[in-house]
Amino acid sequence: MNLLGIDAACSACSAALLQEDAITAHRYRAMQRGHVEALMPMVAAVLHDAGAGYSDLDMVAVTVGPGSFTGLRAGLAAARGIVRALGIPLVGVTTLETVAFAAARDTGIVPDAATLVVALETRRADLYLQCFALDLAPKCDPVSLLPQDAAAILPDGPLVVAGDGAARLHEALANRERVVKIAPGPGLPDAREVARIAADRFSAGGKASMTYHSPPAPVYLHPPHVTVPRDRGRLTS
Repeated sequence: MNLLGIDAACSACSAALLQEDAITAHRYRAMQRGHVEALMPMVAAVLHDAGAGYSDLDMVAVTVGPGSFTGLRAGLAAARGIVRALGIPLVGVTTLETVAFAAARDTGIVPDAATLVVALETRRADLYLQCFALDLAPKCDPVSLLPQDAAAILPDGPLVVAGDGAARLHEALANRERVVKIAPGPGLPDAREVARIAADRFSAGGKASMTYHSPPAPVYLHPPHVTVPRDRGRLTS
């Protein structure tokens, strides 16, 4: 199976190709803006590096948020365009579960009794948060909270915090009597993990678990930054 993973939802842009359970090509770039221009050349580079073409793809996986409105829409639009042209399935993966998957798989630091908490920056005062069990089953729904308010949703026991907002959350919890560790790494979604999560879902549920005609819906925890123009955009004398 040739599975293309795409992410443009947060402060990075990446693409990866998974072939027969191995990542054979990968491009990643940390960036605050410019995802729209960077993504499709990155996808083309990944396919070239792997010696593959669009017609070789069997499936596409993409992050569906929460994240930047513009980057999220860019990733979803690219993924939907590819699968519609090729008639192949599309699977959506949240940014929070992508970071949780990487932390649990790569760090090996999560204690048996700990909860894995993913904290992603929103470019505002708050954070995107979600708690996961060791098997990566969600313990709560994704939320947007100020760091100082996060303790209300966090379960008892030790915590391992991952994500680019981990340091801010750790600071907010510093005065509380509990064990809190920060997972190493950049803490941003990466297309390699997006592809691996989709492959795991396919292995568990087969094609019935993939989406053909109802594209994955974006996960928004903030409304878009849109203002109504003065006089609704009409020119006045």
